[in-house]
Amino acid sequence: MLAQSSVPVSTDEVIVNHIDEEVERAISLLEKSVNINSGSMNFAGVRAAGDLLVPEFEELGFTTEWIDGAPFGRAGHLVAHRDGSGPKILLIGHLDTVFPVDSPFQKFEIVDEHFARGPGTTDMKGGNVIMIHALRALRAAGILDDISVKAIFTGDEELSGNPKSLRSAALVEGGIWADYAIGFEDGDGNPETAVIARRGSSGWTLAVTGTRAHSSQIFQPEFGDGAIYEAARILTEFRTELSSMENLTFNPGLILGGTDVDYDAAGNRGAAFGKDNVISGLVTVTGDLRAVSLQQWDEARQRMRDIVADHLPMTSATIEFDEGYPPMAPSDGNYALLGILNQASQDLGLGEVRAVNPRNAGAADISFVANDVEMAMDGVGLMGSGGHTLDEAADLRTLSVQTKRVAVLLHRLSKLE
Repeated sequence: MLAQSSVPVSTDEVIVNHIDEEVERAISLLEKSVNINSGSMNFAGVRAAGDLLVPEFEELGFTTEWIDGAPFGRAGHLVAHRDGSGPKILLIGHLDTVFPVDSPFQKFEIVDEHFARGPGTTDMKGGNVIMIHALRALRAAGILDDISVKAIFTGDEELSGNPKSLRSAALVEGGIWADYAIGFEDGDGNPETAVIARRGSSGWTLAVTGTRAHSSQIFQPEFGDGAIYEAARILTEFRTELSSMENLTFNPGLILGGTDVDYDAAGNRGAAFGKDNVISGLVTVTGDLRAVSLQQWDEARQRMRDIVADHLPMTSATIEFDEGYPPMAPSDGNYALLGILNQASQDLGLGEVRAVNPRNAGAADISFVANDVEMAMDGVGLMGSGGHTLDEAADLRTLSVQTKRVAVLLHRLSKLE
């Protein structure tokens, strides 16, 4: 009897088969992670969410380190590192969620055969799980040694600590080390997209003063227009002069004005006192500014400063910008990385992957490394809907799809010159 000939199994097939075999294991890890409350200010919970992942990485031959977050007022970050022979790839996740310990939304729940609810299912504990199981698939295919990997899980992505230079130091160091960077956020929740450009996010505070006097004297040369009119002028000119800049947005989120203003920056709240027959003396406005490139960010900030400096009579104003999250510009390298992912997805029969509109992608940790790596991409995590709300739910059908795409992408990156 002749022996049956065997058809060689490709590396991609080994990867895909292993991921299919481990779906239940991945869901189990996701459930354990989601059931740990890791609201950004629950430091013990954030550390516990990191501790859950440590044995997963150690089993794969990684060394792990916890970076203490005390210097920047947060729990800290988990870093896992494994040396290999090929390119250096930085993988980015985060451990924290927006749900505090007193939130009514605390547990993982299977809704039906396709969906699961829970805090952080998509943003971004599902992405963390995809990262780990993609690496497990590479090991199963015998190719994990073909790349050097550093995985960084920040503990304060949802409510970042300060100063930003300290909380982001590990990310910046990772970006300088790496050739490529991949973030596992959920992007716009659409499995047909990935993120190759993110707008930076910066807060701003506008402080306006006017000359207090009886309201009957407003607009007189010696008393001027008052702080509230000056604030209104500035905000109107922001909108008029900057709103046509593509992908730029700026939003005043809080305004206080009157005779006296008491603003609590830490609590994003305040109180104001004023009388209708008194020219307003003080206004405080806070808001955010989002831009798609450093050039656009710098240009917008300068134009806002120029508008602020052009005072109405007998008023003055200043504007200050915080450090914020830098933008991730849509570079040629980022488009090339998306092209590799898209080709891998189509080769696997999983459909096309296109770029997200930057207006649909908020700030994220990958922006701290994007300018230092050859190629960067984000938004390859677990997809779903309702992020940051009590309706957050993951589409579990995208778990294996996203893991296969990422694992094959990593395999193809390992073979680039």
